[in-house]
Amino acid sequence: MRGPSPSALLALLALSAIVLVWSTPLLWMAIASFRPQNFGGLDMASLWPDFAPTLANFVEALDSADFPLLYLNTALVCLGTLAVQLATVTLAGYAFARLRFPGKELVFYGFLLQLMLVPPILIVPNLITITRLGLYDSLLGVMAPYFASAFGVFLMRQTFRTIPKDFEEAAIVDGATWWQLVWRVLVPLARPGMIAFGIVSVVSHWNEFLWPLMVIASPDNQTLTIGLASFTMGAESASQWGVIAAGTFLVAAPLLAAFALFQRQFVNSFLFSGVK
Repeated sequence: MRGPSPSALLALLALSAIVLVWSTPLLWMAIASFRPQNFGGLDMASLWPDFAPTLANFVEALDSADFPLLYLNTALVCLGTLAVQLATVTLAGYAFARLRFPGKELVFYGFLLQLMLVPPILIVPNLITITRLGLYDSLLGVMAPYFASAFGVFLMRQTFRTIPKDFEEAAIVDGATWWQLVWRVLVPLARPGMIAFGIVSVVSHWNEFLWPLMVIASPDNQTLTIGLASFTMGAESASQWGVIAAGTFLVAAPLLAAFALFQRQFVNSFLFSGVK
């Protein structure tokens, strides 16, 4: 039996090196979060867990911030935004994929210009709009600018265009209305694309920092990233790197757990939708 070729071994080594570099911060965070506080100096930077693991850092991190409230606020922002997005991107994607109206292509490509804008450019006009609407310092104010997504519209348009029109024609013959056509025929067939968009949306808004920082003023409305930054500034003064690592681990843990549990479904959804 022939062994792997030199080119295959070289590619494997290169990929292994990339994985090691990419995973080093995550590995250090996991080790530092369980490392006793009496470790200091160069020992804190070690990636080798030569210590007696402890949960003291997690206990102190949970006492330093109201993580249950932060989790609740973040979940409301992510799920509330996604619920509205799924409605808007599905209807807009259907319109651009199936309906005919003057200037459709021009409107679609103009809509995609949003993807070329750097998000910080929109902070000032969005903040002015949110303030005038009376949504400042509210979770709805955090969600509102994301209710429409150019990426989501593009993804759903491409997903609907891959679905044969025979299904729609059969539904029309049976007397289905346009909303029954979308809800009962296209949406079930486009579910992998919707799941892929949902993953992107939830991860993006779970990790969002700058916009919630600008909109939220009261601690009761803070999201995880803002709460983590607040207690991290206090922990840094005492160089409590283990507490900071534990807090960061608590923020990232739900996404890591979700990916570990549904890894196959995540990959299949992205492969079906063509997201790379």
